[in-house]
Amino acid sequence: MPRIIQEKATNGSQRWLQELVNRNPELLSDSLRPRLGLSVNDSITWLSPQESDDYAEYQDGDVLELLSIRLENRPLHTFWPSGGPQWDALGKTTRGDILLVEAKAHVGELVSNCGACPSSLSLIQQSLDETGRFFGSTSTAVWSQVYYQYANRLAHLYLLRKENTVPAWLVFIYFVNAEDVKGPASVEDWRSAIETVHVHLGVTQKQLGPHVVDLFIDVKTSVVNEGRVNDQPSRTRV
Repeated sequence: MPRIIQEKATNGSQRWLQELVNRNPELLSDSLRPRLGLSVNDSITWLSPQESDDYAEYQDGDVLELLSIRLENRPLHTFWPSGGPQWDALGKTTRGDILLVEAKAHVGELVSNCGACPSSLSLIQQSLDETGRFFGSTSTAVWSQVYYQYANRLAHLYLLRKENTVPAWLVFIYFVNAEDVKGPASVEDWRSAIETVHVHLGVTQKQLGPHVVDLFIDVKTSVVNEGRVNDQPSRTRV
């Protein structure tokens, strides 16, 4: 089911992201504004996860419908089988930018392997290989293993922006001090973990390009307490 209803989360990245989008969306938007080069007249509308929409997260064709995207050059089904990325949040700017968000609160969330059936895996691996070539990967690692989720998010950015000229941005939100899940207590700890992912995939910060954004948000000082982002410039954002 491409629209996946969620409960109100009580811990981890899902909790903190729901809090941001529904309780203080301007905090998240203002943090991203300079990263996206938005003017003071541009705004961001967060379409998910909305409390009024059962905190639903979206997948496959429903993502395209929610964001009013048409993939005219290369359709989704020719690139990826059903059951693709389930996005933590989706947004759209008044300028027309598409924001695809993946959020993490602890390092263990970075690790994942593809569990698709053989017929689906063939198309997935083909598209991941294509994505790796586009980003100039120097690794012999199989992108469907170890850091599969990170890789498939890059693949969908590639599909939208490169193959279909959709002005998409991939936003990774890393929550700092998420003590409820024993997450990293510093931006530096997150940067070290992200660098491990990059080395495995054989890509550098520069190769990922300006449309992959890393945003660090300290939950102790921003999400629910003071409404302020501890938003340190990301050396991994390029």
